[in-house]
Amino acid sequence: MKPLTFILLALLLILSACAGGMEEPVNNDEPVSSEPPSVPPTETSAPILSLDSFERGVVYLDSVELLTMESHPLQFSLELAGNLPTPCHQLRVDVSPPDTENKVIVDVYSVVDPGVMCTQVLKPFELNHPLGSFPEGKYTLWVNGEMITEFDA
Repeated sequence: MKPLTFILLALLLILSACAGGMEEPVNNDEPVSSEPPSVPPTETSAPILSLDSFERGVVYLDSVELLTMESHPLQFSLELAGNLPTPCHQLRVDVSPPDTENKVIVDVYSVVDPGVMCTQVLKPFELNHPLGSFPEGKYTLWVNGEMITEFDA
């Protein structure tokens, strides 16, 4: 009986040594960046990947609305709602300062690591992205190449 106990204990020890540690899952619920980052944000201690390893992806916008806060000077915010192509895509919003024609150009897109397997379902998002204030004047807001509205600051 003692050899059987010894064999079971040895087997248990070998199996426990082979078991890997549990990895923490990546949380992509808040994939929003207000400025273009040098690397996509991570919420775990995973190694930082270069931006070269990510591909630019699309975003399906359902609604875009300019909100004006009653403050002095006026503050503006962009309310976005839509879908990311997969849960692995991370949302990006780039806002350019007004150009010489007072166009405020906003680029809304996603980034994804092409080497990661991902469920092929849309991931809805809602975002209120602050635009800040602008010098006094008349402006046009463009999102992904489409004029959304004109506004006065």
